[in-house]
Amino acid sequence: MLNFFSKYKFIFYLSNFFLIILYLFPGSILGCFLYDDCSLQPQITTYYIVSTNHLYAFLLLSIIGFFTFKKWNQFFPLSIYLILLSILLELAHFIIPIRSFEFSDLFGNLIGVIIVVIISYFLNKT
Repeated sequence: MLNFFSKYKFIFYLSNFFLIILYLFPGSILGCFLYDDCSLQPQITTYYIVSTNHLYAFLLLSIIGFFTFKKWNQFFPLSIYLILLSILLELAHFIIPIRSFEFSDLFGNLIGVIIVVIISYFLNKT
């Protein structure tokens, strides 16, 4: 199972592509399909301090990324990439119509990445 992701890097690149499309679409693509209303955002679980949708999205992307690039020399560049992607995509909401920048979304993005970075760091050290 673990070699599956490293053999098929396109899964990581494809998940990046879909995440970027979901983030940069003015409105909600998922809301358009599920509710026939592009202004409604589906909510997986309730918000706490952070946006759980964003936490789950970046948690999943980070897990796929660290299974795909599991060599130790790829750890730091992948970590930086995921952190910068989470920040830049949320900052892009300043200029995208119908979308808005929210700190809870940004914290959800960052926490999703940081959880996987910490776990991967300790798993790679052993």
